[in-house]
Amino acid sequence: MEMEGVTQKNAPIYEALERLKKNRVVPFDVPGHKRGRGNPELAKLLGEQCMSLDVNSMKPLDNLCHPVSVIRQAEELAAEAFGAAHAFLMVGGTTSAVQSMVLSVVKRGEKIILPRNVHRSVICAMVLCGAVPVYVNPQCSEELGIPLGMKVCDVEQAIRENPDAKAVLVNNPTYYGVCSNLKEIVRLAHEHGMYCLADEAHGTHFYFSDKLPASAMEAGADMAAVSMHKSGGSLTQSSLLLLGERMSEGYVRQIINLTQTTSGSYLLLSSLDISRRNLALRGKETFEKVIELAEYARSEINALDGYYAFSKELINHDSVYDFDVTKLVVHTLDSGLAGIEVYDLLRDEYDIQIEFGDLANFLAYLSIGDRKQDIERLVSSLSEIHRRFGKKKVNLMSQEYIEPQVAVSPQDAFYAEKEAVPLLQAAGRISGEFVMCYPPGIPVAAPGERITEEIVNYIIYAKEKGCSLTGPEDKEIRTLQVLKGE
Repeated sequence: MEMEGVTQKNAPIYEALERLKKNRVVPFDVPGHKRGRGNPELAKLLGEQCMSLDVNSMKPLDNLCHPVSVIRQAEELAAEAFGAAHAFLMVGGTTSAVQSMVLSVVKRGEKIILPRNVHRSVICAMVLCGAVPVYVNPQCSEELGIPLGMKVCDVEQAIRENPDAKAVLVNNPTYYGVCSNLKEIVRLAHEHGMYCLADEAHGTHFYFSDKLPASAMEAGADMAAVSMHKSGGSLTQSSLLLLGERMSEGYVRQIINLTQTTSGSYLLLSSLDISRRNLALRGKETFEKVIELAEYARSEINALDGYYAFSKELINHDSVYDFDVTKLVVHTLDSGLAGIEVYDLLRDEYDIQIEFGDLANFLAYLSIGDRKQDIERLVSSLSEIHRRFGKKKVNLMSQEYIEPQVAVSPQDAFYAEKEAVPLLQAAGRISGEFVMCYPPGIPVAAPGERITEEIVNYIIYAKEKGCSLTGPEDKEIRTLQVLKGE
């Protein structure tokens, strides 16, 4: 492939789109809006520039399913920028990248070792391919009510007990910024002939700062799903899938093509291309600023009553091997309010949209687009919330994490014959569907897991506190779908 003269200063897909625009090509192909002329309302909303770049694959623009020119160049530049052997541009979000990772290494009946606080996309991938989860229960912080990382000794035990497992999957970091000892887990996996996969939905910035935890490629992982649209600045739904040396690029592309669209959006692709260029050229200094902002926000919030913005003091060199200081997670129980209640108050009373709130904390997502004045507004709003709505300190109902009992594989449960039972009568039955608080999208119950009293109580409590529960067929979650006769 010709890469002569192409450097990180280039954005090959974007440049090809610019050339196409200059040529004033007459479109007798899809999309049918024909550069926006056919849909004036949409053109008014998105702008003519945007509509004119919403084009179909054609020879000058390459093809995402089988790239040979500009998309191929963009992939190679992304691989170089992220220190990977190869990179795929993904237009189905990081969900699509995570699922391609899982589908590339496990087949029906094969085991994959993973923490229970995985994103739903991982379990959905097991529903698709029939793989069987072996869960490593993450440690939990009783004090903060958050799941932590996986302890190396727990991963080692899971590997010893399941020598036939094909892969180990690690969150790098978790939604809360907690990192496991990825380098050591990679070493263990490889020593036992297993692949190591990293869900880096929340770790794009790790590749561009030596003040942040180790990135998956640096740690030697075989694959990593990187959410460029979260902290990397690209458009929502655009992502990267990175490969290490041991993976076959051709095979992984075949796996991606099983589920990814054949009509890749050039808006998403060019946004990945431009964002990669931006991070390669300016990422280091940009993320320095994000780190500074986060540290400033933490010190201001910790000076208030009722809140605790935690950071590197959590590090214990095992279940919290490292911490991503750009994650502004704030513990709220000292103010007598659940995280989700502070989240709702910030939005409803102060027009501040937070990333998510759980029962004990909320997360304000900081990235390359934040400003100091926005942080100041957040801090003053939090101060006011404590004054106006604060109550006596409340204790957590229980810790955030409930250990799952896997009774049947996610695939068998998802496709089994099911019946709806009232939530209060579901304990003891096997779940045929997902229940999760979203965000972060970590299941409370997943297909194939036995529903316990604890799970039922957690669902009721989360509903009362106003968590957004998703997954079940019954939107009100008055009933759950369980396996018939089990």
